[in-house]
Amino acid sequence: MSCGVLDDELVVRVGPDVYEDAVTQLHARPMDFTGRAMKGWVYIAPDGFSEDADLDRWIALGREFASSLSVK
Repeated sequence: MSCGVLDDELVVRVGPDVYEDAVTQLHARPMDFTGRAMKGWVYIAPDGFSEDADLDRWIALGREFASSLSVK
């Protein structure tokens, strides 16, 4: 999985190498639905993907990481 939507937020699997930079981006925060931050995953508030270019950028980050994983 590279990305998805939970309630009104975008969920993106950016991976551990990009995570620290990703959570500092405007409208991004750690994915913490378990009560604990899941490293490598971020939530993006709606304002962070309301423009096509922003949505494309987040999806590209998720796809890049997902495509680096081995096939199960």
